[in-house]
Amino acid sequence: MAGKRKRKNAAERRGIHPRNKYSDNPPDFALLASLYPSFEPFVFYLRDGRPKIDWTDFNATRELTRVLLLHDHGINWWIPDGQLCPTVPNRLNYIHWIEDLLASDVIPTNRADCDVIKGFDIGTGTNCIYPLLGASVLGWKFVGSDMTDVAIEWANRNVESNPHISHLIEIRKVHFEDSIEESQISQKSSNEGGSECSSIKSEETRSGTKKSCYNGPPVLLGVVKDEEMFDFCMCNPPFFETIEEGGLNPKTSCGGTSEEMVCSGGEHAFITRIIEDSVKLKHTFRWYTSMVGRKLNLNTLVSEIWNVGATVVKTTEFVQGRTSRWGLAWSFLPASRKMLPSHKIEENNLSFMLEGLHRQHSGFDVLQSVESHFSGSGASCKLDSAAFNVDITASKDQIDSILKAETHNTVDAAEFNRSNSPNDQQSQPDAMRFRISVLQQNPGTLLVRGTLLDRSSSTSGLFSPIFQHLKDVLINKFCTGRGIKL
Repeated sequence: MAGKRKRKNAAERRGIHPRNKYSDNPPDFALLASLYPSFEPFVFYLRDGRPKIDWTDFNATRELTRVLLLHDHGINWWIPDGQLCPTVPNRLNYIHWIEDLLASDVIPTNRADCDVIKGFDIGTGTNCIYPLLGASVLGWKFVGSDMTDVAIEWANRNVESNPHISHLIEIRKVHFEDSIEESQISQKSSNEGGSECSSIKSEETRSGTKKSCYNGPPVLLGVVKDEEMFDFCMCNPPFFETIEEGGLNPKTSCGGTSEEMVCSGGEHAFITRIIEDSVKLKHTFRWYTSMVGRKLNLNTLVSEIWNVGATVVKTTEFVQGRTSRWGLAWSFLPASRKMLPSHKIEENNLSFMLEGLHRQHSGFDVLQSVESHFSGSGASCKLDSAAFNVDITASKDQIDSILKAETHNTVDAAEFNRSNSPNDQQSQPDAMRFRISVLQQNPGTLLVRGTLLDRSSSTSGLFSPIFQHLKDVLINKFCTGRGIKL
């Protein structure tokens, strides 16, 4: 029974890829401490005996990454002080998502040697984490690019420390002076009005948003060699416009230099440069992909990609603890068969952003409000303050009570009643079980996520109007502006 419960709970942890090694088996700190003496000093135990580490200690998070890579993947790895330290489970999520894109055959392979997957890691950093994991777990070939001497030196060290996969990985230096010529070419194309990139600028004008332009070193153009072909590119972009903005989360310490975390215009400007390069490179890559840190940017970037003529756009969500990131992928190759819906939000997973939160309100205040909202109608609520979620169980009558004040939602409820046959109504309808989670994004911004825990329930069709009603309640109570629906 315990085993079934464990598998079920793991499946419910949205954002952890099912093939991720840590989906069913999170890192065992106690075991790792017993096996690796260098990790043992960073592990402490709570009163209930659970082992923990201090996530605000860079040395602890770096040592955890080192032992996980060695213990679970046979990778020797290290980075110098202050450099960006990746979390292994989160990086594996990205790798496996790309694996899904390649396996879907939505976009056919564009190379003759189709038995060998080849990727390009934009800004591989000193940690070189994506090439190391991709080569070790899946046998992929990689080119990892970066501009700083320290990144090139340590990425090469990490590759050379793993001779069993070193032949699969090339580290390539990006020269900043090359960006001057690329900038002049882009400016000329824009002035002539013949570049698809002007569509991006036009879209920003129409939307009323003013975005800073990227003015850093080359990203793909000027780095990818003539005649090279890749299955995909991937990128953990500089998310922030200032280094101060990058250090706003007091509960974690992943390190990171300004070269790794900051650029003019932040992630939006950097990913826009990838889009601009992809327009010129087109079929050089089967898939262009990037990580995105803010959902608001994701929505804008998706529109920009469609505007420049992409044939397919895909997105997904990655969750690491209480932090959410999103994956963005697109292609210019013709689809080989009927495509899956792009970023179709399944009925059992819904979310929205609360932006412009009043300063006196915290994420826990929102969580307590969620509990009060549903318990006030008689629903059973279990608040987990550590995980920042509330599990709710509501009967059909309680659901009707919650929705009765919403005219458009009571129509949904009526349609649900009419869709049930007389035989169905003879039995007592099942209760709806769902979870509401609150995740911190940036100061003043929260992500509220709803997960339907039992899709077999006869009331599961009412999850969407229930969640929409909650969204309206929370926005009215907590926000100075409005929420952004995902």
